[in-house]
Amino acid sequence: MKYFVAVAGNIGVGKSTLVSKLAEHLEWEPYFEPVAENPYLEDFYGEMKRWAFQSQVFFLTHRLRMHLEMLENPSSVIQDRSVYEDAEIFATNLARQSQMGARDFASYRKLYALLSDMVRPPDLVIYLEASVPTLQRRIALRGRDFESGIDASYLEQLNKLYNEWIGRFSLCPVLTVPTDHLDFVAHNGHLELIVSKLKEKLLGNDEVVITKEEVSSFSD
Repeated sequence: MKYFVAVAGNIGVGKSTLVSKLAEHLEWEPYFEPVAENPYLEDFYGEMKRWAFQSQVFFLTHRLRMHLEMLENPSSVIQDRSVYEDAEIFATNLARQSQMGARDFASYRKLYALLSDMVRPPDLVIYLEASVPTLQRRIALRGRDFESGIDASYLEQLNKLYNEWIGRFSLCPVLTVPTDHLDFVAHNGHLELIVSKLKEKLLGNDEVVITKEEVSSFSD
């Protein structure tokens, strides 16, 4: 049976790493952040209010194209960041920070609603949850220069938006993975725990959760 799973979460939480490990473990095809040069990005960083709408529409349509490719793929697939996060997290954050005007944001939301209604959602979203100190520590460890200036308040705002979105998301089941005390890189047992919960969730068990006690018992 073919499955389509998306991994969601804040900057630095470990989405790409988990996608790689789950793809290898389950022999699924991984899909990572789309690599494409946004023609509006330079203008956006120079004048955010002027170019936020155009830039976000580009990202939305580009990720939607990848979403359609995954639906057409006959193999099971796992995705690093879903199409929903572009709208629910990043575009919404721009609007809340007054970097995208109300009229542009309303038009963007209408486009997003239309496009998202036209495509089948994933079979499961895995939401990687982490506190800001954990995110900051992981961002520092991976040492990307362009991420070194990310402010704690920005990560906190994104965390708030993620929690709001997951709280109302109903298009498919969600498996929330609290990662503050879970390290699927250092502890293979933690990866096995996620795999077992993922399989339970895909079989239709709505009561699947990951507890701190389970994390401790699955530590190597």
